Amino acid sequence: MKQLVVFTLAVFVSICNAAEHQPKTEVGVSVHKVGESFEVKASYLAPMDICNAFAFITDYEDARNIKGIAESKIISRTDNKVIVQRKAKETVLLFPLEINTTLEYTEMPNRGLNFEQIHGDNKTYKGTWRLEPQGNSTKFVYQSVIEPNSMVPKIVLEYFMKNTIKNRFEAMAARASFKAHTPNPKCPLSK
Repeated sequence: MKQLVVFTLAVFVSICNAAEHQPKTEVGVSVHKVGESFEVKASYLAPMDICNAFAFITDYEDARNIKGIAESKIISRTDNKVIVQRKAKETVLLFPLEINTTLEYTEMPNRGLNFEQIHGDNKTYKGTWRLEPQGNSTKFVYQSVIEPNSMVPKIVLEYFMKNTIKNRFEAMAARASFKAHTPNPKCPLSK
């Protein structure tokens, strides 16, 4: 029993030390209400080259590993167009919030992508991801316009947009930093 306690403490200390040595990723997020829509701007820096950054943002099914994303699957892929079906689930101020959407992504290799909802629960949802190389890292820059179409009270939606969205981008940044340690096989190894 004593050995089990010592082993458990040793594992806990190593996890804590590993977490301390992870690079801190600053996430900038701004949400502005404009009429019935919300304009969202976000950015973060991840320790990966441009090829791996592009592989990360186009790994649509990996989005399921981000808190709040319940499902994310590719429906079709043709040239640089990808259709993705996604379901997000959150509880905001005791209100369950579920958003289903089908998005069309237009990929621009190693530069970013554009996206637009072609079917779903929002009246409008469209935006861009841009990738900016910065030394051995890449800056991810996101912009979107979202006009919700929900039975949830507007004050709850506004709370979600202004408070919960930042957590989602922080989770993405953490996932990108985690994935930086496992380069994508499609990308050449950096020297």
